[in-house]
Amino acid sequence: MNTIKYYPIAILLMMTFSLDAFAQHDKQKTSKTKFSVEIDPATFAFSGYGFHLRIQPKNSEHLLIGIGAYAMDMPDVFVDFNKNNKNKGWDVRLNQGYGLFGEHHFTEVNKKWFAGGQLGLQEYKIENNTIQGSESFTNLLFMAYGGYTWQPFDFNFYIKPWAGIGYNSKISGTNTLDTSEYDISSVLMFATLHIGYTF
Repeated sequence: MNTIKYYPIAILLMMTFSLDAFAQHDKQKTSKTKFSVEIDPATFAFSGYGFHLRIQPKNSEHLLIGIGAYAMDMPDVFVDFNKNNKNKGWDVRLNQGYGLFGEHHFTEVNKKWFAGGQLGLQEYKIENNTIQGSESFTNLLFMAYGGYTWQPFDFNFYIKPWAGIGYNSKISGTNTLDTSEYDISSVLMFATLHIGYTF
C-alpha cells in the first residue's frame, strides 16, 4: 500500500488543528457556529461553476473550515504556463473538483488577511485539436494559499481574492492521446477571487 499519497491529508489535518489552537487563545470568541457561502465568478466565465461552504466553529475567532465543488475550462494561459504543453493544441477542462479547506484569519474570520490550505481531488479531461478523441485523469492536490477578505458594505457580504501554490499528483486515468502526452506539472500555481456572504 502506497502511503505517500496520504501525506497531504495528514499535513492538512495537522495544519487545521494548529490553526484552531491559535484561535483558542483569543478572549473574544463567537457564541455560535457561523456559515458562509462563496462562489468563484471566474469559473462561470469559463463555462463552469464554483460553489463553497465555509464554517466558523463555535468559540473560534480565527478558524474557518469548508468544502467546495468546482469545474471550468482551463484558460490557455494556465495550460501554456507549463512550457511542455505550450502551443501544442491542448484543450483542458477541469471536469470536476472537490476540495477541503482550512483557513486562519489573522484579524477575524472574513476580514483582512488570511492563510490556508486545500486538499483537492480533481478530474481533468484533455483534448487536442490535432488528434481525435479525449482522455481523462484524476489528480490529488495539496495547496497552500493566502489572500485578503474585504467587506465593502455594512453587512456580511465580502470579496476574497487569493492565490496559492500546490503539489499536484496523478492518481488515476491517462494523460496521453495517441502518441502525445499532456505534461502534468507537479507544481501548480493558481489565483482567483471568491464572493461570499456569512449567515
